[in-house]
Amino acid sequence: MAFQSQIRSVDDLVGPAGRLEALLNTGVDDPPFSALVTHPHPPSGGTMHTKAVYHAMKAFSSFGIPVLRFNFRGTGRSEGVHDEGKGEVDDTRAALGWLSGTFAKPILFAGFSFGANVGLRACCGDPRVAGLIGLGVPVRAAGRDYTYNFLPSCTQPKLFLLGDHDEFAPRHVMEGIFASAAEPKELRWVANADHFFQGVPADRTSKLDRMNEEMRDWLATHFAVETPQ
Repeated sequence: MAFQSQIRSVDDLVGPAGRLEALLNTGVDDPPFSALVTHPHPPSGGTMHTKAVYHAMKAFSSFGIPVLRFNFRGTGRSEGVHDEGKGEVDDTRAALGWLSGTFAKPILFAGFSFGANVGLRACCGDPRVAGLIGLGVPVRAAGRDYTYNFLPSCTQPKLFLLGDHDEFAPRHVMEGIFASAAEPKELRWVANADHFFQGVPADRTSKLDRMNEEMRDWLATHFAVETPQ
């Protein structure tokens, strides 16, 4: 019988601002990794249920890896208030601690948009984190500027995956950020996709499945993960 993930609520994830609402998609009995996925900008409607976050979870789960998603402080039923990214870095570190304590396995990270920036800041240099995926990595969105001056010292394997029509990450700017990042690294563009991995006017079909496929290809190549039977 093929592996099928189950989903359960996590009641003991606590960050500096209080309890964080979280869900765990279970994995195989002895997974090689655990995984964490973080969500986009909360005041703009981002939650752990955002479509790109869900599809990122599915990419990890397809390999039998247990995946933790949570709502940042002040989002959903998570305690605290939004902290413009500063406190959310600490929330991410709390989630890393929960995964490490629960599974004692190397952690793979993926974050989307605001969650990519926050999560990369939290995970870069953390010895518990084996690999990093930034989805829709933002540069400037709704008047908010995002910086990546930590990437030159971030030596974990990294995938940057964006739509080639991402309105919050002009290609030439993102390529400059990518050039500054330490190896190993890879930058991939999803054709005809916007920031949310939706289609552009010339091609309205969703590109979320393509995002998922690119994630799975990178994970299989760099971490030798396989689909459980």
